[in-house]
Amino acid sequence: MSKTSTKDRLISLDVLRGFVMFWIMSGEHIIHALAKAAPIPVLIWMSSQLHHADWNGITFYDMIFPVFLFVAGVSMPYSFEKKMSLAGVKTPRELPSKEKQKIYTSMLRRTCILLFLGFVVNGLLRFDGFEQTRFASVLGRIGLAWFFAGLIYLNFDLKKQLFWFLGILIGYYLAMKFIPVPEFGAGVLTREGSLEAYIDRLFLPGRLHSKVYDPEGLFSTIPAVATALLGVFLGTFLKTKNSLPANKQLVILIVSGLVLIGTGLLWNYDFPVNKHLWTSSFVCLVGGFSILFFTFFYFITDILGFRKWAFPLILIGSNSILIYIASEGLVNFKSTADFVFGGAIKFFPLIWQPVFTALSVTLVQLLLLYFLYKRKWFLKV
Repeated sequence: MSKTSTKDRLISLDVLRGFVMFWIMSGEHIIHALAKAAPIPVLIWMSSQLHHADWNGITFYDMIFPVFLFVAGVSMPYSFEKKMSLAGVKTPRELPSKEKQKIYTSMLRRTCILLFLGFVVNGLLRFDGFEQTRFASVLGRIGLAWFFAGLIYLNFDLKKQLFWFLGILIGYYLAMKFIPVPEFGAGVLTREGSLEAYIDRLFLPGRLHSKVYDPEGLFSTIPAVATALLGVFLGTFLKTKNSLPANKQLVILIVSGLVLIGTGLLWNYDFPVNKHLWTSSFVCLVGGFSILFFTFFYFITDILGFRKWAFPLILIGSNSILIYIASEGLVNFKSTADFVFGGAIKFFPLIWQPVFTALSVTLVQLLLLYFLYKRKWFLKV
């Protein structure tokens, strides 16, 4: 945990990060409870969107993880800016080799910490044995994808970064479609028969999340690098768009998002949108929505300057890794909420009690985040 200032942060990044993390930490439980207490169509639809798609297809819940990874990519050009300024260079490729070695070491340390925290979230410290430990994780994928996207950003110009992006998506598509899997053949995009699942079973140690494959497995981490690169492209654009008026910035962002969404929908016909396999069509579709989500918050908070309404999201977004780890089992927020609010909640009608229970959990989480925010304590990885 470290103390830092938030004055130089791009506010929309924290808001978007907080928006997607809210649904994981407790927001989904509020909507599910509301849909049961007041089963009107809009709440039932929202509740249905807060579950992962069974296999092919997509829901809003499937977008949360890649949007978070996308935001990590957006932050990258900003995080290296100070180092470039101190070295007196304008691009990361111009950094002296000695300075790059320091950056590589820092990046590798961050990735290792995220991998370890992912193991902890998966129950490493329960010491259930090697075979029962799941080594693939959400935090691990974020660390690995961010690391390799960072290597590309530091060593290649924008044109070559785009070639890397296209090469990753097309290469993954060709591998998944045309490399045969023993006993299944080529192009079988099922849980058991996909190349991604086969590589997981062959090389991923410990326990797989879904027995025959892992949604955060080894091979499907490769296209996740492309998701992080999309964020890098947006971050690079934001740092070099000073001469553009705000309306042109927004048009470019919106058109870019729509083009990616259209590409994902077209590619879906041959390479289905699938979060479990992190297909190339999934990268394009969610990448487009990520840009649109960001544009919405960027317009309101950074261009128009309306920020007070987003303060709860800023609390979440500025300490997103911490609240994710805590919400995944490290802290029992429900017990605390029941202890503080449980007596009062019993006075509400039985059908509405789960709604207020879920709201009380969110309140406890926000109070913790507010305490940390006021003291400028942020988990920096």
